[in-house]
Amino acid sequence: MASSTSLLSLTPSLIRTSCKLPRVACSLDSSAATSSVSKQDVVVVGGGIAGLAVSLSLHKLGVNSIVLEQGRALRTGGTSLTLFKNGWRVLDSLGVGDELRQNFLPIQGMVMKSENGTELRSFSFDEEAPGQEVRAVERRILLETLANKLPPNTISYSSRVKSVNAQGGDGTLLKLEDGRQILAKLVIGCDGVNSPIAKWMGFSDAKFVGHCAFRGLAEYSDGQPFESKVNYIYGAGIRAGFVPVSKSKVYWFVCFNSDSPGMRNTDPSQLKKEALNLVKNFPSDLLEAINSTKAESIIKTPLVDRWLWPGRSPPAYRNGVVLVGDAWHPMTPNLGQGACCALEDSVVLATKLSGAINKGEEAINQAMKEYSEERWYRVFPLTVRASLVGSLVQWDNPLVCALRNYVFIPKLVRLGPFLEHTNFECELIEPEPVVSS
Repeated sequence: MASSTSLLSLTPSLIRTSCKLPRVACSLDSSAATSSVSKQDVVVVGGGIAGLAVSLSLHKLGVNSIVLEQGRALRTGGTSLTLFKNGWRVLDSLGVGDELRQNFLPIQGMVMKSENGTELRSFSFDEEAPGQEVRAVERRILLETLANKLPPNTISYSSRVKSVNAQGGDGTLLKLEDGRQILAKLVIGCDGVNSPIAKWMGFSDAKFVGHCAFRGLAEYSDGQPFESKVNYIYGAGIRAGFVPVSKSKVYWFVCFNSDSPGMRNTDPSQLKKEALNLVKNFPSDLLEAINSTKAESIIKTPLVDRWLWPGRSPPAYRNGVVLVGDAWHPMTPNLGQGACCALEDSVVLATKLSGAINKGEEAINQAMKEYSEERWYRVFPLTVRASLVGSLVQWDNPLVCALRNYVFIPKLVRLGPFLEHTNFECELIEPEPVVSS
């Protein structure tokens, strides 16, 4: 869950990362060892944003992979996610940035309001964060765009992993629920927040942070009426917001404090009523967006994260198995960096592996170690900051809320320093040019 729900930071700091992607060409052949066990060089578990991005990154660098997706098709449910310039740099490096930009509006700025509609602060990205790029992106379109760039038959649907077993120097054996078995030299776990791969590697479950969120995608057949800005609204223990996605769609969210994740509710009409009731006294623009949303498209999820404490959390790799995105570092959406970091992970890992994949187990493990160490310094601080920001903006004490609304937001928040964490550069990934003899 990566859509942005806040743009406040307690400890803004510059985290500038770059990845220079080498151009390599390597051929990987797979063959079946027996009638029941197939051999593969690289297996990506999970066909979400992280899985498709890492597979495409490897493909563009000459490394073949297969993607195991448990669904019968791409899981294109969900609403929208916010991508900042670091996410767009990765998409540009994969050659899909401009194709996606055609579908989504550039966001020009941000407005913060109290629940009674009073404007607390407004920002222009051009003025206060030059060079920033922000767009809300439909998850479905992003997944379909990435998938369409992969070679035919890269994605194996209805492929749910049942168990993982290390086979020493031979690789890792994946047993699927339908009885198939795959022996892989390298397994890349991109299987989300509740990752079985991460559990097998010794990671704890993601922790509920005390907030839940409703999300939806409003549709306006005659065109949506809003300026191209992120709108945030702060109440006591509740915050909400909305942002135009395209000329006809608007993404919105409602985040509220909760003692527990709550029971799973699959009644669409009830979810819509609950969301509206929480913000019944909020500005009418937000209520209009919720009312313009089909009930069956509204989702409710608990917010969770995992803090990768040094010395306590396992590394991201283990004997030919490595984690990417939410499977490794689930974070709350308060910085809008969940999907962006998953995309960053993908190109960094592909860079490390592309030069090691044909050099044997030791080289592959060294590449995964370098990836794990480099990315930890990036994702651990962001996970912590996202959690702290969520706690700050979800206060329900009236006095503290007043300080937030009339001191912190209008006088202390600076957009430029806050967004320094979006500095990340990638070169265009291109196939190795053919040299004629």
